[in-house]
Amino acid sequence: MSDPTPVFDDLREESEELDRLVADLSPGQWRLATPAPGWSVAHQIAHLHWTDRSALLAVTDADAFRTLVEKALTAPDSFVDEGAEEGARLEPAELLARWREGRAALDRALRATAPGTRFPWYGPPMSAASMATGRIMETWAHGQDIADTLGVRRAPTDRLKHVVRIGVRARDFAYGARGLPVPAEEFRVEITAPGGELWAYGPEDAAQRVTAPALDFCLLVTQRAHRADLEVRAEGPDADRWLDIAQAFAGPPGAGRAPKGSVW
Repeated sequence: MSDPTPVFDDLREESEELDRLVADLSPGQWRLATPAPGWSVAHQIAHLHWTDRSALLAVTDADAFRTLVEKALTAPDSFVDEGAEEGARLEPAELLARWREGRAALDRALRATAPGTRFPWYGPPMSAASMATGRIMETWAHGQDIADTLGVRRAPTDRLKHVVRIGVRARDFAYGARGLPVPAEEFRVEITAPGGELWAYGPEDAAQRVTAPALDFCLLVTQRAHRADLEVRAEGPDADRWLDIAQAFAGPPGAGRAPKGSVW
């Protein structure tokens, strides 16, 4: 079993990068609308805080987490927005402090877990490393919403490999979420890392292929940019269809983003 410490370190670094982006914002900037309809910068951070708290419960108190899931099932279409709205009503300094405290507590809990332990989640049970990987993906994606709102261009890092891996592994889920038949054959996915390394998945001789820079692939599978605005290429009809529906996140299909030039 590989050491999950590097994954925990990457989650910490991804969170700290986003922290630096929002730490000195004015109260007015916290209220700016982001590309996610109805969500301000504050909603984005509040959502991350809410999900960190959920993950902490899953790791430290399975019974309490199951109660949380039961509550969510009573309002499946609104519980995510409600969690974000609750936090967004806080003063920015208080929200920032709570987010910092929550993610630090989760970091400590993940690092203290025994090897091989799996925890309940809204989908299948997860290992500590998988939990951290999911938090990296969400932190990066919601951080992208904030960066887009502020007009900040973030330099891509090798932490994107976690997002890429989730996006590739979630291929069949994306089809199933839309009631579409899952392709029987594997795809070859070749992603160019920020430093030029090749991250490859699937058989080398696969007929269906996807190639992309890491940043563009991550923007696609987190639905933070429209396919038309990205350097993501497909060979084969099934791979081409996947690029229209890909999603790295759980839950129902998202609305995605309009092409550049459109209004949010």
